[in-house]
Amino acid sequence: MAGQSLRERWNISRLALKYPWLTLGFWVALSVAGIFAFGSLKYALFPDITFPVLVVNGSHSSLSAEDTEANLTRPLEQRLKNLAGVDKVRSQSYPGQSVVSLALAVGTDLEAAKREVQTALAQAALPADATVTVAPVNLNETAVASYAIQSDTSDLDTLAKVARARIVPALEKVPGVLKVTLLGERGLADNPTAVRFGGKDALAVQVIKRARANTLEVVRSVDQEVERLRQALTGIELRLAATQADYIREASQATVEALALAVALSVMVIFPFLGSWRATLISALAIPISLLGTFIVMALLGFNLETITLLALALVIGIIIDDAIVDVENIARHLDEGESPYQAAVLATDEIGLTVTAATMTIVAVFLPVGLMGGVLGQFFRPFGITVSAAVITSLLVARTLSPLLASRWLKARPHRPAKIEASWQTGLVCRYRRILTWALEHRPAVIALALASFVAGLALIPLIPKGFIPHLDRGEFNVQFAASLGTPVEDSLAVAKQLEDILRGFPDVAAIFTTVGERGASHRGLLYVKLREERTLKTFDLQDQLRDRLPPLEGVDVSVEDIPFVDNGAQKPLEVALLGQDLEQLQSAAAALKERLAKQPGFADLAVGGAGQYEGLTVEISHLDGERAVYLSSNLSRGLTIGEATDRVKAAAKTVLPAGVRLSFGGDTENVSNVFGGFAATLVLSVVCILGVLLWLFRSWTDPLVVLLSLPLSVVGAMLAQFVTRSDFGMISVIGIIFLLGLVNKNAIILVDYINQLRAGGLATREAILKAGPIRLRPILMTTAAAILGMLPIALGLGAGAELRAPMAIAIIGGLLTSTLLSLIVVPVAYSLFAPLKESKHTL
Repeated sequence: MAGQSLRERWNISRLALKYPWLTLGFWVALSVAGIFAFGSLKYALFPDITFPVLVVNGSHSSLSAEDTEANLTRPLEQRLKNLAGVDKVRSQSYPGQSVVSLALAVGTDLEAAKREVQTALAQAALPADATVTVAPVNLNETAVASYAIQSDTSDLDTLAKVARARIVPALEKVPGVLKVTLLGERGLADNPTAVRFGGKDALAVQVIKRARANTLEVVRSVDQEVERLRQALTGIELRLAATQADYIREASQATVEALALAVALSVMVIFPFLGSWRATLISALAIPISLLGTFIVMALLGFNLETITLLALALVIGIIIDDAIVDVENIARHLDEGESPYQAAVLATDEIGLTVTAATMTIVAVFLPVGLMGGVLGQFFRPFGITVSAAVITSLLVARTLSPLLASRWLKARPHRPAKIEASWQTGLVCRYRRILTWALEHRPAVIALALASFVAGLALIPLIPKGFIPHLDRGEFNVQFAASLGTPVEDSLAVAKQLEDILRGFPDVAAIFTTVGERGASHRGLLYVKLREERTLKTFDLQDQLRDRLPPLEGVDVSVEDIPFVDNGAQKPLEVALLGQDLEQLQSAAAALKERLAKQPGFADLAVGGAGQYEGLTVEISHLDGERAVYLSSNLSRGLTIGEATDRVKAAAKTVLPAGVRLSFGGDTENVSNVFGGFAATLVLSVVCILGVLLWLFRSWTDPLVVLLSLPLSVVGAMLAQFVTRSDFGMISVIGIIFLLGLVNKNAIILVDYINQLRAGGLATREAILKAGPIRLRPILMTTAAAILGMLPIALGLGAGAELRAPMAIAIIGGLLTSTLLSLIVVPVAYSLFAPLKESKHTL
């Protein structure tokens, strides 16, 4: 050990080669464990995201909303707003009733928070006759399936008795079911409801899952119980009316197919470079083994196979093969130089091992901060960051142990054959690159100026790219909600629903309509769940736009065509803006004026004003946001209008209509976008700091890390250009793609800079080292880049359910990889030559 260099001491490949059976045994055992871990993983649509909410309901003998506001709501708000963990306070005041909603910080223990709120309320100065209750709300307790109950021989009253006696109790016993709600009982005095399915009156059972239960498992078990009930209940039809499971299955299947295609394409691109099926197979083995190792980590941490983790696995395919490619390519190069397979494996891994390790750890340095993010974004992307980190660490171990071992046994020594090599397409590519690199070293100011101009151009594109939060998903399903005047009875609301059903049936792509009216005691409200045919001619959002055009004005009725929310956070529409002030009439007038102005602009759909209501001339509702009176303006977005553009238009319109004393506060997706960019900005800084730390450890100088970090801004050019050309929304998904790029692009620069340093340490001058290192490292850089790009291509093409969510990330990464690879192959060597005189070295240009 005393005579070994640092690279030899850090080379675990030597141990793998020394103890081959131990190495093979370890990876076989890990693969078997990975297969079992994979079998334990469950499919889902998104990670488990919780939005903890406490609702405080108060009542007293007030006869007006103003009196309730002054004597009950404001004392409650004053007492609760400063409690630890309270992010936002909303309230509604009605005659004799107050509802205060507390949005709590992510991770808050609801039961502990409930006790703290109850303690605070005991000390509040409230009216003597006031009663107050506190109820936690878990938005993950959602309806996962609804079944319509119909019969040709029994009336609704008879069906209701059967449902309560046999259907509801049976379904409530299914594991994972929290409760089952029976809808459609119109004869109830306290909470009448109405249901229609297939154009006929019906009852329905709505299955609510427990917060942590898996949707697919619950629906599968419920389906089995429903099938048993169908056999037992003669003359009664139980038909699936609505479910979340279908889309989850479709989106998961589409992502798995993209992952499989990514594997195939990544492997195919290796062979033309290596020219050996054995070398290709050794490199390709890194993919399944790395995935199996990742499944173990996912199972231990309780992750699901959902859109985000599957997307992480699909995107990481091109990365987890990188380390093996670099190692095997370097071994193959030494074999071409006439060394024996064993000696080639030892020398090649000594040469590249420390570099590959450091380069891979920079990827971990990027994604661990993502995995450690807090708040809602942390819940969403923690599985992503940890899944990617686990995959690349496993792939590094494969490349440092298994790949060299297999290469030393499977690859054969090959004599150097200059004639054949000179005639190869790779040699022609290398010669052209060497000429370009020589020109670049002679024109360094021009190269640096070109790099800076490219970076500025990339930044200049940012304002021209649509800003969004989550892309519209072509789910093949959507909701139509309506609200009639307060006090409208269920039968009148049902008549409105029938009118809407008639309009919907005019669309050939509509397969089924499931209507519920009067749910949760709101007799004036209704919801139509619309399921589209699988073989449809229109995309979901195009049909929604056409429906909005066909909807006739219904007097006293607000109709809204809604997307199915990708995750339930309690919000109704993507655009929500609160007008804040003290004068209620002024707020209502300003909101109406703003609504009128926006209604004339394309893209704003289903505009509605809420939060303040009147009935027969009396104020019956007053809303507050964080203690201030508020009137809410909300809107869906159509015709391709993004949330960023919509927000800018609202701000511009508000300047012309808002009086003094009224200000805007944005919620909905506008707030989400702001939180996304704010959260990722901090994560981005932390990731760069972590990368810098790894680079300083590797290079033991400050100049080389700066040269490597130059490759990071070069990736922005292609990412922004790709987003601009494809018109992909620049939002939460694209931003994580940008962070993904950080780990990818600096890896190539590390491999190049480290080899230049090795050559200089061997006695070459800086220029000679650059001109030798560049062409030698060109092949592994192009191979890894091509593997990564082709691995992401199936995702970027946007095929299958949920493609709109996956594609923007892959598009940003592919664009960034293309430009950063092309530019860094030129700019990084030039920058190295400029920084070289600053290093404390005897080597000079």
